[in-house]
Amino acid sequence: MAWRMPSETAPHERTWMAFPAEGFTLGETDAEREEGYATWTAVAHAVAEFEPVTMLVDPSELTRARRMLSEQIEIIEAPVDEFWMRDSGPTFVLDEERPGVLGAVDWVFNGWGAPAWAQWRKSAEHARIIAAHTGAELVSSALVNEGGGIHVDGEGTVLLTETVQLDPRRNPYLDKARVEAEMLRTIGASKAVWLPRGLTRDYDEFGTNGHVDIVATLVSPGRLLLHAQNDPEHPDHAVTNDLRAHLAGQTDAAGRSFEIIDIPAPSTLRDEEGFVDWSYVNHLVTNAGVVACGFGDEKADAEARAILADVYPGRRVVTVDARPLFDRGGGIHCITQQQPVVPTAAR
Repeated sequence: MAWRMPSETAPHERTWMAFPAEGFTLGETDAEREEGYATWTAVAHAVAEFEPVTMLVDPSELTRARRMLSEQIEIIEAPVDEFWMRDSGPTFVLDEERPGVLGAVDWVFNGWGAPAWAQWRKSAEHARIIAAHTGAELVSSALVNEGGGIHVDGEGTVLLTETVQLDPRRNPYLDKARVEAEMLRTIGASKAVWLPRGLTRDYDEFGTNGHVDIVATLVSPGRLLLHAQNDPEHPDHAVTNDLRAHLAGQTDAAGRSFEIIDIPAPSTLRDEEGFVDWSYVNHLVTNAGVVACGFGDEKADAEARAILADVYPGRRVVTVDARPLFDRGGGIHCITQQQPVVPTAAR
């Protein structure tokens, strides 16, 4: 077997999501819960403009999901507690030695380091549920990892963060070499590019401890899109400057230095909880489009759409207000997971 995770820009069969279920993440008040349902629904409908969407729905939420979701969105009944599909769901891979074979990497999911507030035991089964539904071959892994903690170029390069895969709450006995060996075995990554850290807000009690998918992404081999906080009043101004300098000295699996493209943060610096981590990096690439985060900043949202249209030529960029997602700990990329098209064997 030679598993390889395709780039997000490769053709998709569909996108997977999970519908919100009542609990800590969704919110305590009726207004908070309704906002959560509405935002997950808006993202699903935006993605469905470009490709099929399949939604896992907890039995307790079936009636609501059927009322809110359009008929074009497939619903599968399954237990749901946390509903960040990028992290609880499988990472899909293809077998380069066996055309026509889809794999689903089943990382260990422990709610981003098993914090006391997280409800994750039901959603830790999502990879196996989805693998069975798709007929994918399950690729079991003992690594505690989430899909939001990796980005690949499809040609052997993976972006990782030292504070995620080496987090003692996740993998207390692993070092870089062992993580890299598992990345090679499961997703075909022969070159790991380690970021020393993530954005400031992500280290709060309810953060992921440095997920890469709000910091940087590989838009194509040799090209890297990087979150840029240009206001020196925000602590991420220093963080992103340091990350830019660090990444400028790195190379990909083919030995290329990265062309780094900045995508500036919106103008808002703080919310009621402190400095925000609002990031346009946390978008989803679909078959013919890009579903981008919006933050109610007309100028910055438009600039982000222009940058995304430029780095993903031929794709239409649409914006969904992602502030309710970031209020709950993530963004559009975090709640979606692409399933690649499986190439058929040559006749």
